[in-house]
Amino acid sequence: MLIMLAVLLSSYRSCFFSSSSSSSSVLASSQLFGVPNGIAKYRSCLRYSVTASNSFVSLSTGDVNMQPDLQRTYQVVVAATHDMGIGKDGKLPWRLPSDLKFFSKITMTTSDPETKNAVVMGRKTWESIPLEYRPLPGRLNVLLTRSGSLDIATAENVVICGSIPSALELLARPPYCFSIEKVFIIGGGQILREVLNAPGCDAIHMTEIESSIECDTFIPPVDVSVFQPWYSSSPQVENNIRYCFVTYVRVRKSATALVSSSSRVNYNSSLDSTKFNVENFTFLPRMIFEKHDEFMYLRLVQDIISSGNQKDDGTGTGSLSKFGCQMQFNLRKCFPLLTTKRLFWRGVVEKLLWFISGSTNAKVLQEEDTHIWDANASRDYLDSIGLADRDEGELGPIYGFQWRHFGARYTNMHADYTGQGFDQLLDVIDKIRNKPDDRRILLSAWNPSDLKLMALPPCHMFAQFYVAHGELSCQMYQWSADIGLRVPFNIASYALLTCIIAHVCGLVPGDFIHVIGDAHVYKTHIRPLQEQLHKLPKPFPILKVNPQKTDIDSFVAADFKLISYDPHQKVEMEIVV
Repeated sequence: MLIMLAVLLSSYRSCFFSSSSSSSSVLASSQLFGVPNGIAKYRSCLRYSVTASNSFVSLSTGDVNMQPDLQRTYQVVVAATHDMGIGKDGKLPWRLPSDLKFFSKITMTTSDPETKNAVVMGRKTWESIPLEYRPLPGRLNVLLTRSGSLDIATAENVVICGSIPSALELLARPPYCFSIEKVFIIGGGQILREVLNAPGCDAIHMTEIESSIECDTFIPPVDVSVFQPWYSSSPQVENNIRYCFVTYVRVRKSATALVSSSSRVNYNSSLDSTKFNVENFTFLPRMIFEKHDEFMYLRLVQDIISSGNQKDDGTGTGSLSKFGCQMQFNLRKCFPLLTTKRLFWRGVVEKLLWFISGSTNAKVLQEEDTHIWDANASRDYLDSIGLADRDEGELGPIYGFQWRHFGARYTNMHADYTGQGFDQLLDVIDKIRNKPDDRRILLSAWNPSDLKLMALPPCHMFAQFYVAHGELSCQMYQWSADIGLRVPFNIASYALLTCIIAHVCGLVPGDFIHVIGDAHVYKTHIRPLQEQLHKLPKPFPILKVNPQKTDIDSFVAADFKLISYDPHQKVEMEIVV
């Protein structure tokens, strides 16, 4: 059975991002100075675990002393069905050329042209490979067998070991510790069951097959108390089989049962802030590392700072600006709350629920200790824009009012608007439930006749929803976007809105596409953003929604549980009004 499992060693730390002439990319690197080339490569590329304690060993700055119990850590690459079936009758029960191409690329690509990767496999997996492809080219093939009848003595790039531990120990010693950058174990089933969630496994690259396919060989599920999604591709269909590529990374050394079935989630706590044991994920293959969705945001920030147009604005602050930008966030496995700085999650939730309620009173948020709208609801600000007759805290017919009472005559924040205007949000939900192929599942906050009554015109003005394959996706247009301070909250807010609507409609979240007109960085935000650009992303958290709630108007903040959010520290930026 040709099952794919990948053993990995840390890549060079200088391979985080690439740069091109068309755009400047984020650069975060750690360079080695004053160390002989061979030893420097040894230290920067490899990580080890000690068999007795399953802890990592850092090499000192002195001479390299190999210990007999050192082992290479590894990553797993495997294709599996929803119930973790990986084969039938000793063969792969599917034909997915794109999966084989992915396997070849991830196991062959190295950051250093002088090194190669190793692939470790059992005897049956070796024998399932067509003769013309044995040994797998461009890689060291490590064959696990205790049989002496296998005649491969003349084969190049092939070594034989009796077990997984002996193979990992061999690869931790010279010459392989210098020449092998990453190690991939490619089956079979017994080996995968042994190594999938073991302490030495750093990551799991899984082709998740969504179609129903009969199998007779199975492996355990990924231990989600230890591993967390790093990247997930959009679903693809090939030979009538629907599948996607997902990478899980180890974030904890041992199981903690943090993520489990919905019935065990504590919805009285909105945020699980348990720290990761692993802080740096550059051990991932570069092609996977750079696919983290947060890099879209970071590259946009870098691009605007590097080559944005100088613009004046109504605030007098000045900004750098780009026009016509887009980001797309996959919501299927995790939730896009930025990790390169800490975001106020409870504020995201409270603000969105406030929108959903149709309220225009900022004091409702203030009572929940959420102060996102304070500046635009202050007495001084309201007076400055000609709304002196308003009570302090009154924002006028902004987002939530338009969502729930579009077209109603606005008087003040104390009035009861029940039954007035058009309830766009309920219309969206009705269409998703009853006419999911409708092309007009739209939600608009832009009402020209009410703009003069608003404390701030709606920047994120328009959203369209799309249903396919039981998934709900959302595309939002934002005509003006404060990239440094506001956009991270906008991403989280509309991702959460998509998840909530999907939940009440019996769907699963798909993608959130963020389209921006004027994407700008205020000059006062450049320095803190440059600080943020030196941080490397961590895995996005996972969102759990209270399964007992199915009415859009019944949610409270405690109904949303964010699992494993462990960002870098907060980056301070001043609000520009």
